[in-house]
Amino acid sequence: MAHPLKPGVWLQAALEVRDERQARPAALIRNRAFGEGSQQLMPANVNPQLLGPGPCVPGKPGASLRRVVPSGSLLGPVYIRASQVRGLPPNSHLEKVVALAAITLPQSPGGMGEPRAPEAVAVHRLEHRQEEEQKEARQHSLQMGSSTRKWTFRSSEEEDQFSAADYALAAALALTASSETSWEAQLRRQTSTVELEERGQKRVGFGNEWEKMEIAFLRTRWLLRQRRDRKALRWQTEKKVREAKELRELCSGRGPWFCIPLRSHAVWERTTVLLTCTVQASPPPQVTWYKNDMRIDLRLFPAGKYRITNNYGLLTLEIRRCTIEDAATYTVMVKNAYGQASSFAKVLVRTYLGKDAGFDSEIFKRRMFGPNVEFTSVLKPVFAREKESFSLSCLFSEDVLDAKQNIQWFRDGRLLKSSSRRQMLYADRQASLKVSCAYKEDEGLYTVQVPSPSGLREQRAYVFVRDAAAEKPGAPGSPLNVRCLNVNRDCLTLTWAPPSDTRGNAITSYSIELCQGESEQWVLCHQTPGGTCRCPIQGLAEGQSYRFRVRAISRAGSSIPSKASEPVAMGDPEEARRKTEIPFDMGKTITVSTDDSEDFVTIPSPPTHVHASEIREAYVVLGWEEPRPRGKAPLTYFLEKSVIGSGTWEAINSETPVKSPRFALLDLEKGKSYVFRVRAINQHGMSDPSEPSEPIALRGKPATLPPPTQVQAFRDTQTSVSLNWDPVKDSPELLGYYIYSREAGSSEWKTVNNKPIQGNRFTVPGLRTGQEYEFCIRSVSEAGVGESSAATEPIKVKQALAIPSAPYDFALLNCGENDMVIGWKPPKRRGGGKILGYFLDQHDSEELNWRSVNQQPIPTQICKVSDLHEGHFYEFRARAVNWAGVGELSAPSSLFECKKWTMPQPGPPYGLQVFEVRATSLMLTWEPPLYQGAGPVTGYCISVQEEGSEQWKPVTPDPISDTHLRISDLQPGKTYVFHVQAVNSAGPGQPSMPTDPVLLEDKPDAREIEVGVDDEGFIYMAFEAPEAPDSSEFQWSKDYKGPPDPQRVKVEEEVNKSKIILKEPGLEDLGIYSVVVTDADEEISASHTLTEEELNKLKKLSHEIRNPVIKLISGWNVDILEQGEVRLWLEVEKLSPAAELHLIFNEQEIFSSPNRKINFVREKGLVEVIIQNLTEDDKGSYTAQLQDGKAKNQITLALVDDEFDKLLREAGAKRRDWKRKQGPHFEEPLQWKVTEDCQVLLTCKVANTKKETRFQWFFQKKEFPDGQYDPQTGAGLLCIEELSKEDKGIYRAEVSDERGEDDTILDLTGEALDAIFTELGRIGALSATPLKIQGTEEGIRLFSRVKYYNVNYMKTSWFHKEKRLESGDRVRAGTTLDEIWLHILDPKDSDKGRYTLEIAAGKEARQLSADLSGQAFEDALAEHQRLKALAIIEKNRAKVVRGLPDVATIMEDKTLCLTCVISGDPFPEISWLKNDQPITFLDRYHMEVRGSEVTITIERVNSEDSGRYGVFVKNKYGSETGQVTISVFKHGEEGKVLKV
Repeated sequence: MAHPLKPGVWLQAALEVRDERQARPAALIRNRAFGEGSQQLMPANVNPQLLGPGPCVPGKPGASLRRVVPSGSLLGPVYIRASQVRGLPPNSHLEKVVALAAITLPQSPGGMGEPRAPEAVAVHRLEHRQEEEQKEARQHSLQMGSSTRKWTFRSSEEEDQFSAADYALAAALALTASSETSWEAQLRRQTSTVELEERGQKRVGFGNEWEKMEIAFLRTRWLLRQRRDRKALRWQTEKKVREAKELRELCSGRGPWFCIPLRSHAVWERTTVLLTCTVQASPPPQVTWYKNDMRIDLRLFPAGKYRITNNYGLLTLEIRRCTIEDAATYTVMVKNAYGQASSFAKVLVRTYLGKDAGFDSEIFKRRMFGPNVEFTSVLKPVFAREKESFSLSCLFSEDVLDAKQNIQWFRDGRLLKSSSRRQMLYADRQASLKVSCAYKEDEGLYTVQVPSPSGLREQRAYVFVRDAAAEKPGAPGSPLNVRCLNVNRDCLTLTWAPPSDTRGNAITSYSIELCQGESEQWVLCHQTPGGTCRCPIQGLAEGQSYRFRVRAISRAGSSIPSKASEPVAMGDPEEARRKTEIPFDMGKTITVSTDDSEDFVTIPSPPTHVHASEIREAYVVLGWEEPRPRGKAPLTYFLEKSVIGSGTWEAINSETPVKSPRFALLDLEKGKSYVFRVRAINQHGMSDPSEPSEPIALRGKPATLPPPTQVQAFRDTQTSVSLNWDPVKDSPELLGYYIYSREAGSSEWKTVNNKPIQGNRFTVPGLRTGQEYEFCIRSVSEAGVGESSAATEPIKVKQALAIPSAPYDFALLNCGENDMVIGWKPPKRRGGGKILGYFLDQHDSEELNWRSVNQQPIPTQICKVSDLHEGHFYEFRARAVNWAGVGELSAPSSLFECKKWTMPQPGPPYGLQVFEVRATSLMLTWEPPLYQGAGPVTGYCISVQEEGSEQWKPVTPDPISDTHLRISDLQPGKTYVFHVQAVNSAGPGQPSMPTDPVLLEDKPDAREIEVGVDDEGFIYMAFEAPEAPDSSEFQWSKDYKGPPDPQRVKVEEEVNKSKIILKEPGLEDLGIYSVVVTDADEEISASHTLTEEELNKLKKLSHEIRNPVIKLISGWNVDILEQGEVRLWLEVEKLSPAAELHLIFNEQEIFSSPNRKINFVREKGLVEVIIQNLTEDDKGSYTAQLQDGKAKNQITLALVDDEFDKLLREAGAKRRDWKRKQGPHFEEPLQWKVTEDCQVLLTCKVANTKKETRFQWFFQKKEFPDGQYDPQTGAGLLCIEELSKEDKGIYRAEVSDERGEDDTILDLTGEALDAIFTELGRIGALSATPLKIQGTEEGIRLFSRVKYYNVNYMKTSWFHKEKRLESGDRVRAGTTLDEIWLHILDPKDSDKGRYTLEIAAGKEARQLSADLSGQAFEDALAEHQRLKALAIIEKNRAKVVRGLPDVATIMEDKTLCLTCVISGDPFPEISWLKNDQPITFLDRYHMEVRGSEVTITIERVNSEDSGRYGVFVKNKYGSETGQVTISVFKHGEEGKVLKV
């Protein structure tokens, strides 16, 4: 529903007064937004008679409208501005009622401008001032969100429903619009007003009747109007009286409503806030207070925290000692039979972080920087290795907004950015930095920063990058920090830092590699002699990009390469300075070069200022200035040198043109001085030479820097040591320092850092707690690593002494009428020393200042504070004291009311401590309460709360009676909190102060109690804590009830170690022994349960130690020595020089004699008896009785029966063998060996020979001359080329001289011979060549050659397609001496496939395969067919088979018959030849053919018949000639062979 009135209109409201002290508005609405200077009280379209005659001050909407009237009367009209109706919630119920009242207001003739008395004006001004002050308070209250009523909202489409009460209220508003006096008084007042107006008028009368008639008419009209108004007013008055009567009846019982609602507050911590409001209701309402919609129950909060009052409708809630937890929305709910109402206000509790407003305010910082982010984890030092990955990570308490921008990582103060090798990640409140491939340049101090409203939060950790494993053992570490300086067109200067670890070998040189662009092709470009870390690089290409890396070289080898330098582009550094950019025309530029303004130059001028810009041990860098003017043409330079005193100039050769005004000279001779000059060259020619330089000579080897002085080591933490030193002064070449450490007593120094440290202090982490270390420092420069400083004094790694942190968690343990007992927890950081006591302060909440409780430190964590005022509230704070001083001041405690405790339940236990924290268990101890309550304490209830939960759960189902409890079966990795309640007959009492959160985990360095027996035989329990402060004490307890009984145990203390010794171990000593280390920041404790079984074992061990037995290492042993002596010996543990030996033989003590020698070596624990010649007299038992102090032992050896007889035989054989070896003898007996060539070698070796020694071989008792003997080496050799059955027999070798003889025999008749043949077969099988395929006349032949084959010891099998082949008509298998073959006769297609030969020799077998198919089969078949055809030809060819001799002689006149056998099919043609000429068969020559025999006959031979005769046979397959030489001799001569 829309408002019926517009801004600027005031409505009237009535106030009914029952007495002068109670005045309640029927309706009161204010408009805070109405301007103070506004003059418009109503719009022109509103009838002024709607407003009553009540007073109103224009422009003063806040003025008070109350009047003092008698009790029970109605006040005058109270005006309500229509614009204030607009300030109500839309469609609110009160808005509609007021609107309804405005519609029903009657018209009144009174005006708005009625003058008021001066007293009324003064009163109005005073009330207006008060109203303005209240207005400001209301504005602040409304801004904090206060509400006094629950509103019901309706949509614009719903109808307005008015109840009877609404109409009654509207009637009351309308009633107040009537005049406070009767209508007659109003008539008189208006008449007097008309008279006053007429007095000021100048009347002119003309005696005109019309004028009199007009006046009478006007008067009559006015009287009629007055009569009409009088009747109307009477009717309205009667109506309003009725309505007022109904209103009074209605207001006699009403629901509650707030005259003054709650106001929100913003307060500082540890201050008190008072929330107040005023409520009216009849009957009085029931009041309930809420905090964040949770009812406030005073019993659940500390005494005095809240105070609630209700003083005749004035409701107050007092919150004392506000904390951050008190920041909430507080609501008061009032309720009676007629309704309910509520009001709420917010309380903001602020922590002082700077100014309370402006850019330093907390609210501004929260809006600008987001939530207050804290670190929940600690960055720890990282020890990485070169070329490997490492990461750093930390956790935050809140999510970091815009983490990518807000979380920043730094290394040595330089901001890091993500790259391909480095990633910065954030997820799940965890920020991490990951480096995939570490270099030594990545070493340094890393810092992570995150913004917070209170400033930057940061953590730091040092990352160490150790050298990677060397490619060669002993090679040095890699250099680092490779940089390019003085970059020119074709040259630059390269520098680097030397490695910290040379691995014991001095660096002799460095090799430099370059890579052009991104090619990753590294090329060796230079090698620097000596250990200097600076080198000029020349011959580079202008415009190209290069990267460089360096290797360190020592005599052990080369290091791995360093990290590559940043890419550098070659160019003229003066080019940019010669150019100037001139801007013009909105962002455009014109580039002007100084070369353009120079005069035209043909031949350049000579360069100037030739000088040495850098002089080193191995080179000189020459520099000069370009000629002026230089011209536009590119310049190169030509250099000349001259030795001082020579008078001649020599050109300096360069592989590439010199383009830069710098040049490095690497070939100068030491000890000589040079002068140099330079010429400039361009396309037009060469300039004149420059002026010579000053004399220049190479310098000596640069010296390394001296070490720093005053190196001091200080304790820092339990794992780190802080180092300080005086830096090296006046050393611009200083690159930093290398630090080295070693454990005290060690000679090996280890590198701490691999990147030079800047500054003069450093903290060395990662050390072992309790260990002593020494440190030294070396200076680093381009000349190398200098000498070591003097080593520091050994320092033990322990926590440095510092002031302790503040105590915390104050608790009220007992309270009397004028005293309190206060307890607290010790500081979390003890400062590395013992807490000497505490200073306690108290503060009365009704006073301003704090007062000290004690002047001397309180040694305990409990203090009784006296002289207090009962009913007052007190808070406390404390400081801890140690040897370093007074620690931090604690935060004030909660307010404790000094009111004597009379409750029946017991007070809170105190001193709650957690010990022996493991992955699934812990030990909880506490002290009984100081206040017992109505009866004695009967038990304790222990409760646990998991992290993130608000619910406390009981640990045990029933109370326990002890003041300690081991809690088990907890979940590892979780955090728990515990508290304890004492129980008596009245029930459980107040809970103790909860423990700190406990994380369950197994610490890797957690120590346990050591149980054992010492050297004296005493049973002990020891505990060692190297990380404990020097002032720590070891507190032992038995069964957690106090220290062990000193009558039964003895306590011994050492440095960081404590031991208790059981005096007389017994069953009384069984139980749980626990130990706690005091004054440690972290909990150090352990326990051990001594059981009866363990005690019995310890007692047994104790008895053995107190009654010792000499430990036997080895019992009696029997050895036969080289000459046949028998050695009896035993070994025990090492004995003292006072040890004694008694040797008993057959119950009699024996001593050394010529035949029996006794040795007793005490330092080795050795007892031995050497019998020179063992006989029957030495049979019996030998007993060694040993004694060393209290320790004894007895060992017996029995040499009897078969054991003695065997020893006697062996000793005799050994003695004879020794005698044999006094002359020539066989050191190695005969033995056989088979070579790869299947030869059998019989070998032996003779020792102790001389020239006269004779060596013989025998076979079957006969001398065998084929054997060999080498007198130089004594080796005998008999080689059997091909072993056969004939070689079977006994072989013997004999050696002899005048000193004696010896022989060795080898029997090759049985198993030995079989073994040789088996070995020959194995070697033969292994020597088989791959199968070959061959075509033959009969078919196809597959064969393999072997070095040896024996059918008895080697078995062969042929397979075709995995099917075994047997010899048959078409397949024949066989062997020769060196071949194993398979012959396939008349091959067919079915014979194709894979053939496998398996050769078995003994247990070994070998398989060979060949594939007879495809081209291999075709080739073999073709060869078979060819050879078969050749065989047919050969078979049928004409040939002379036999018959003709080579030579024949015959006497003259004899008849010669020559017969031969021929063959051939068809039968061949036959012809005879003499001296290769055909013979004509006439006269004396005849030929006869009988079958295959052919005979030639020569009758009466003579000398002419001598010659070479031949028979020639021929058919279609071929021919052949058989020849014979005939020699004819005369009678009486000897037959001679005719020479042809």
